[in-house]
Amino acid sequence: MPDHSPSGAGRPGIIHDLGYRRFDGVREGSGAIARTLFATGLRHAYGLGRSGKSKVMPFLLLAMSLLPAAIVVGVVVLTGLDELPVSYADYTNQTQLLVSLFAAAQAPVLFSRDLRHRSIVLYLARPLGATALALVRWLSLTVAVFVFTAVPTAVLFAGAMLAGLDKSDQATSMLKAVTLQVLLAMLVAGLSGLISSVSLRRGFAVVGSVMALIVLTGVVTVMQNIAYFEGDSEAVSTGVGLVSPWSLYTGLANAWDAGIETPVPVDGAWVPAYVIVAALIAAGCLLGLVARFRKVGSL
Repeated sequence: MPDHSPSGAGRPGIIHDLGYRRFDGVREGSGAIARTLFATGLRHAYGLGRSGKSKVMPFLLLAMSLLPAAIVVGVVVLTGLDELPVSYADYTNQTQLLVSLFAAAQAPVLFSRDLRHRSIVLYLARPLGATALALVRWLSLTVAVFVFTAVPTAVLFAGAMLAGLDKSDQATSMLKAVTLQVLLAMLVAGLSGLISSVSLRRGFAVVGSVMALIVLTGVVTVMQNIAYFEGDSEAVSTGVGLVSPWSLYTGLANAWDAGIETPVPVDGAWVPAYVIVAALIAAGCLLGLVARFRKVGSL
């Protein structure tokens, strides 16, 4: 007979008695499962707890992202510059290829494998629901992407402090960049996660995420410049920026005076429009993940 036991909030945990030694410990319930899956997902995004070759790509990309920051710090400290040659927010924008490749490569690890091998059915059997599982997986990838962008930012900030730059200005600029990086991580993780949950083949998932995060951003950038410099249309140039996560990031950074220049300044009514569209994209991707997990888990 199954042994039913209350597990606090959420759905009850169930332990089946197969005649072995009984479990007398604390049954922590859905919250503990969610925390464990989050921590495991975050570790797996960087290859920790997986095979050695799984660590190569994430740490190689992170090292490539850190190297320019270390060079900038060395130049500022040795030459005595009175400001960083690149803003914190713009540094993340300049390394967008590496950030996008990291998300595209690691999203299938968190989303495709469970769906492809049908192990998601075991997760959803009890006591964790599809909504909680989708949220936890998305949160794991979001934090992983945020860490990827925040580590070089921390290196730049440490260099600015070593060089004796103004603490107040640097702290303000850094906090703006970190806030924008959180939003960017939510968008990138949601989009790449949703694509990976639909394209169960790792190769297809990676290519789809690359198309959505890198190719689309390039197309948007070209269209923005053409609309402004050739078509002389500022509204079109700014409006096109609503399409891509990276153009949303740069547009909001420009509006917030975070050190990023755009073909046309983002101001006025465009600022709330950028915020609303970014929120809708993040929410839409999360809802899509929940629907996908529910569908596959019920088959």
